[in-house]
Amino acid sequence: MKKLSIILFVALLSATTYAQTAAKRLKEYNLENKVAIQGYDPVAYFTQKKAVKGKSTIATTYEGVIYYFATQADKDLFLKNPTQYEPQYGGWCSYAMGNNGPNGEKVEIDPETFKIVDGKLNLFYNAYFNNTLKSWNKDEVKLKAKADANWKKIIK
Repeated sequence: MKKLSIILFVALLSATTYAQTAAKRLKEYNLENKVAIQGYDPVAYFTQKKAVKGKSTIATTYEGVIYYFATQADKDLFLKNPTQYEPQYGGWCSYAMGNNGPNGEKVEIDPETFKIVDGKLNLFYNAYFNNTLKSWNKDEVKLKAKADANWKKIIK
């Protein structure tokens, strides 16, 4: 009986932690109707080295966030290691997260403007003659360190 109580306690704790994590992610991530990256396939950035629109018919939900995929193979890869493919900083502009103020800033992105940095997907704002990827590339090490610290403050 004691063993069962421990198992139930751990299960309840895990469910509570998951619910808190999912709620925080839904609040803080760059989503449209709970969908990440404006419906683009997070795996294609790595496998095809380009932005590819996903399909709502090939989707999964990870900790409250919905991801679309172009192929079932991409979905399968994602499911094996979701954190490898999720965009940095909740899908907000990496440059703005590292450059604007002491806490960073949540700025929309152009899903076709991206860079893989240290094996992670970084997305950038690119509109009105302002491609923030170009600015990021000028001081990537400093901006990444600041963006990492700012995102930790937001997602805590």
